[in-house]
Amino acid sequence: MMKYIEHAEEIFNLLKEELSNILTPIIAREKWGKIAHTPFNTLISCILSLRTKDQVTEKASIRLLKKYNTPEKIVQLPEKELQNLIYPVGFYKTKARRIKELSRELIENYNGQVPNDFEELLKFNGIGRKTANIVMLYGHKKKGFLPIDTHCHRIPNRLGWINTKTPEHTEKELKKILPEKYWDDFNHLFVKFGQTICLPVSPFCSRCPIKKYCNQISVIKKR
Repeated sequence: MMKYIEHAEEIFNLLKEELSNILTPIIAREKWGKIAHTPFNTLISCILSLRTKDQVTEKASIRLLKKYNTPEKIVQLPEKELQNLIYPVGFYKTKARRIKELSRELIENYNGQVPNDFEELLKFNGIGRKTANIVMLYGHKKKGFLPIDTHCHRIPNRLGWINTKTPEHTEKELKKILPEKYWDDFNHLFVKFGQTICLPVSPFCSRCPIKKYCNQISVIKKR
């Protein structure tokens, strides 16, 4: 395995240029208007995003959080109304119940505040490493966190940077070879790259801006 990622600066610059019109993370887009970029709002939008398209997540998050943006407000909200506000996100009934439970837990055990501690976040039911990393990075604005989703796991393996089997292993190995100055951009940059060009099946290699740096590991069919 390489000790560092060659041409990292050029790769990140090329991806930023290619994806410049769609790079802004959901939580930071202008459509959020007056909705505060708090750790709680970041956490809730992240929960809503699981197995849901970005556009659906964005609209549902705005509907909910423009009024019900604290644990105290959420616990007072009838679950059926909460379901209606977040529909049609994937598994909206399960997510509504989880958001209510999470809000109650924050009030009872954390004074209504989302913990500013990665390991503490992992203690919550339903919060895994990806969500905890996103909350720390985008919610608490802390450095040193690297959220890994399916795209962030697949693409570095396809490029030949790493050889890992799980997102958790990918996070560990990337932290060894990817300079920390790139960590803030990595998640939203590679997610958009994976959604638009470096698709799971039949990626658009013909219009990939970083094709010359890619080993195309396990790419069977491409366009």
